[in-house]
Amino acid sequence: MRDQPPCSQPPGSPPPEDVLEIVATEQFAALAHPLRQRLLFALGHRPATASQLAAHLDARKGNVAHHLKVLREAGLVHIAETRQVRGGTEQYYRRTARQMVVAEPQAAGTAAMLAAVAQELDLSPAEPLLTLRHLRLSPAKARELGEALAQLVDGVDGVDEAEEEPEGQPVHGVLVALYQQASPASPTW
Repeated sequence: MRDQPPCSQPPGSPPPEDVLEIVATEQFAALAHPLRQRLLFALGHRPATASQLAAHLDARKGNVAHHLKVLREAGLVHIAETRQVRGGTEQYYRRTARQMVVAEPQAAGTAAMLAAVAQELDLSPAEPLLTLRHLRLSPAKARELGEALAQLVDGVDGVDEAEEEPEGQPVHGVLVALYQQASPASPTW
């Protein structure tokens, strides 16, 4: 996206949190739309205007503005900076947190997140890796794997090793899920 604002924190703008736990009903409702998920993905690296986001996501500016309003009302994005441009005011949006964690996922939010990831995969210029594997694990091994996956996504001791490349390198998405399959009432095989 071009015409980016300066990277410095504007006066009066709250600093982004490191992690935001999604708990409120309006946050789950806001996450229940694939375009809002994609907006959050796009805002993961730098602030942007509705026009920049619309061009980047190949969406109509009016739709983007509407969904930014929903995200803002849910506390998931905020206006990081405003600038006067040709007699109007340009607003730069930023995520309120670097990482958003859904402690108790709800079906609608999960479905929207997966739909947004599916759209991102379809648009990827490189061949994506998408694998589903089922493993038999003891509770201790499942906990150990979960910790290793969290370390991959979150980094070690606050250092995000996955973001070491300089600006200008391609951005890659990582979706991590570890869940225990529901046991059927009675096996059918």
